[in-house]
Amino acid sequence: MIRQRTIRETVSTTGVGLHCGTRVQLTLHPAPVDTGIVFRRVDVNPPVALPASANGVGDTRMASVLEKDGVRVSTVEHLMSACAGLGIDNLVVDLTAEEIPIMDGSAASFVFLLQQAGRQEQDAPKKFIRVLKPVEVREGEGAHEKWARLEPWHGFRLKFFIEFNHPAIDGSGQTAEVDLSLESYIEEIARARTFGFMQDVETLRGMGLARGGSLENAIVMDEFRILNTGGLRYRNEFVRHKILDAMGDLYLAGHPLLASYHAHKSGHGLNNKLLRALFADESAYEIVTFPNAASAPPAYSTQLEQEWAPV
Repeated sequence: MIRQRTIRETVSTTGVGLHCGTRVQLTLHPAPVDTGIVFRRVDVNPPVALPASANGVGDTRMASVLEKDGVRVSTVEHLMSACAGLGIDNLVVDLTAEEIPIMDGSAASFVFLLQQAGRQEQDAPKKFIRVLKPVEVREGEGAHEKWARLEPWHGFRLKFFIEFNHPAIDGSGQTAEVDLSLESYIEEIARARTFGFMQDVETLRGMGLARGGSLENAIVMDEFRILNTGGLRYRNEFVRHKILDAMGDLYLAGHPLLASYHAHKSGHGLNNKLLRALFADESAYEIVTFPNAASAPPAYSTQLEQEWAPV
């Protein structure tokens, strides 16, 4: 049986929010079967729990933000991506401020934190969302058109195209494809960092965004080049980060997807619209479990061996 998974021990870290710039303590707790991923704002009285769900997303400007009764948890996508990549089904995440810490701008720190906590297999079947027919959402026209699509697939693969008309990005590769039955999330996706442009910083900060951004937690570019002294971690790190984000956004579905995801210049908002469109059509998906590993897609049946060190 492919089982649900939580962490074995409670672990904590501290960091700064990318957009709010506030220092925050993040604590990960094991959670019972069928809890899902739940964020708790423990700095408000009484604490407020915000389940990770597509319908709970209220703001998608530059990040995926959960909102409930006026309480927010911002920039959940990198931690959610790490949970998706390592197959964590049940987790309680305590926060002392409204934003998940940005760490180094990738999911690598969250992968390390989860691995430090250790895995705990649970006595219940893991639930999957199997996509049964194509679902697509589009915005804009012509050169401004962007879209995202889910199609049936026995596993999970993602393909992404970006277009920024910037020499550093255009020269690094604008397309990436990852099939998680063949490739490792930790090796191919987790270390890809978020990115931004110097000329946008003042505008974003005027909107209350990017207040915690720096060369330590993002790839930063001027009009011509990358300003980080270490350069890129992957040849096409920019588009790989968009896949990292998409994995986190799509894990807000509540369960791992059995689907092929293909996107053209998509972002947090369009990814959320895609999930809402999927759930709006009950004939487009079903919830399934796998009583034995042989019947499960390799992307998930080999996840333990591929992404977790032996215990």
